[in-house]
Amino acid sequence: MTRERLYLFDTTLRDGQQTQGVQFSTDEKITIARALDSLGVAHIEGGWPGANPTDSAFFDAAPQTRATMTAFGMTKRNGMSAENDDVLAAVLNANTPAVCLVGKTHDFHVKTALGITLDENTDNIVKSVAHLVAQGRETIFDAEHFFDGFKANPDYALAAIRAAYDAGARWIALCDTNGGTLPADVGRITAAVIEAGIPGDHLGIHTHNDTENAVGCALAAVDAGARQIQGTLNGLGERCGNANLTTLIPILLLKEPYASRFETGVPQTALQDLTRISRMLDEILNRVPQKQAAFVGASAFAHKAGLHASAIAKDPTTYEHIDPALVGNIRIIPMSNQAGQSNLRERLTGMGLSVDRADPALGRILDRIKTREAEGYSYDTAQASFELLAREELGQLPEFFEVKRYRVTVERRKNKYDKMISLSEAVVVVKVDGEKLLSVSESMDETGSDRGPVNALSKALAKDLGRYSSHLEDLRLVDFKVRITQGGTEAVTRVIIDSEDGQGRRWSTVGVSANIVDASFEALLDAIRWKLIRDVDACP
Repeated sequence: MTRERLYLFDTTLRDGQQTQGVQFSTDEKITIARALDSLGVAHIEGGWPGANPTDSAFFDAAPQTRATMTAFGMTKRNGMSAENDDVLAAVLNANTPAVCLVGKTHDFHVKTALGITLDENTDNIVKSVAHLVAQGRETIFDAEHFFDGFKANPDYALAAIRAAYDAGARWIALCDTNGGTLPADVGRITAAVIEAGIPGDHLGIHTHNDTENAVGCALAAVDAGARQIQGTLNGLGERCGNANLTTLIPILLLKEPYASRFETGVPQTALQDLTRISRMLDEILNRVPQKQAAFVGASAFAHKAGLHASAIAKDPTTYEHIDPALVGNIRIIPMSNQAGQSNLRERLTGMGLSVDRADPALGRILDRIKTREAEGYSYDTAQASFELLAREELGQLPEFFEVKRYRVTVERRKNKYDKMISLSEAVVVVKVDGEKLLSVSESMDETGSDRGPVNALSKALAKDLGRYSSHLEDLRLVDFKVRITQGGTEAVTRVIIDSEDGQGRRWSTVGVSANIVDASFEALLDAIRWKLIRDVDACP
C-alpha cells in the first residue's frame, strides 16, 4: 500500500525563539537548522527577517538544506499595497523559497486588534498571498486564532482561509493560537474545513500546549485529514510551548495507524539520533533536559520498581512500549530503597559488572542503599554514585587519589570601586601516587563575579591530581540541586550534581551532610571518580 505524504514544518527558530528566556544567536540558529535538516523535516521556519538583527543575519548566512527554508511575516498593513509594504518586502528580501504569513481569521481580533472591517482584512490576505505567489514563493498562510474564530463566526473564519487558498496559498495552517482547543474540537473543525472545500493535502495544523494537548490536537487534525504538522523541538514556544516534534516524530514513525499510513521524510537512522538532537538543543539553551520527556527523557525508560525490573530482565516489552534504542535512548534500572535483587543485578550488568547470584556483596549493596537513603541519599537519580557504592562493596573501586583535607573560605570585601563583593577560596590537599599535592583556587570568573564556594572547591579539586589531571580538562558541572531532607536543627542537606564531558556523557552524583559544603564536596568527588573509572585504564 502506498503511504500518504505527511509534511513536518519546524518552527523552533521562530515560534520556539518566542519562549520566555530563549534567545538564539545566529551561529546557534545555523547549528539547529542543520540538525533539523538531518532529521528530515520538510520546512524550516528560520525566523522573521527584518524583525530583529539576528533573524536577518541568519537568513543572510543560512545553510543550504534539503528542507525548504521558510521566512515568517505578516499580511500587509491596511491602507498600503503589498508592493509598498516595507515589512512584507523584508520577508521577500530574505530570498527563501517559501514564506509563511500570519493573518487574522477571528472576527473579534480583526475588529479589536486591527481595528478594520472584515472585508478589509480579507482583502489584505488576498493581496498579500497573491503578491508572494507572483514572486514565485511557496506560500503558507497561518490562520491565526482559527479555532476560536470558527467557534465564534464560522462563516468568516472559513471565508478568510478560503480567500488565502484561492489566492494561491500552498498551505493553510489552522492555528490554535491560544492553545485552549481540545482534540475533539480540533478534529471536528478540521473535518468541517475539508468539507467546506479546502483539501486536506493543503491543510496544516499549528497547536500550542496550554492544556497539555498540543500533540493530541495535532494528531486529531491529521486523523481528520490535515497533512502538514507544525511544531518545535522539545516543545519550545510561546507560553506553554508548541506541539513537540520530539514526541510527534516517533509517534508518526513507530505507532499505528500512522507508521503504516504515512511517509514523513524522516529516515529511521535520523530517528535514532532524536535523543542526541533533543539534548543538543538543551545544551545550546543551557537548560537541564526534562527527565520525564516522552521518548527522549532520561527517565523515559527507567524502571524503578523491583517487580518491573524483574519482568524487564525477562522481556523488555513487559514495561516498555518501544525499544529505547529506536530513538537513541537507553534503558535505566535505577537503584532506590524499593530495589530488589532483580534491579540490582540488571543495573550491575548494565555497568559491565558481572556478579554471581550467590555473591554476598549483593545483599550488602542493597542494605547499604536502603540505609543511606534513610539518611537522605537518593540513588534513584544519582546513578553514578550508586555505581561507585556498588564497586566499593564488590572490591572493584580503584583508589585514584586520597583527599587529606580541604578548606573553603568566603570573604566579603570592597573592590577598587568601593563596592562590597564576595570572594570564595578553596584549598584542597590530595595524595596521589604517594605524593601530597596542594591546590588553591578562587571562584572569581572573568567578569569579576563570585561563582560561590562550590565552584571554588570544584576548581581546586580538579586543578592538580597528578597524572589524572588531564582526564578532567573536559569535565563540566551543568546542574546543582539542593534539597533539605529534614527540618529544624536536625536539618540534613542533599546535593545532586549533574556533570558532563566532551565525549557527550552525562551523569549524576549525590552527597549528604548537615553542612552544604561537605555534601557538595562528596558529590564532586563522586563525579570525578566516575569519570576517571571510564577514562583511566585502572579498573580491576
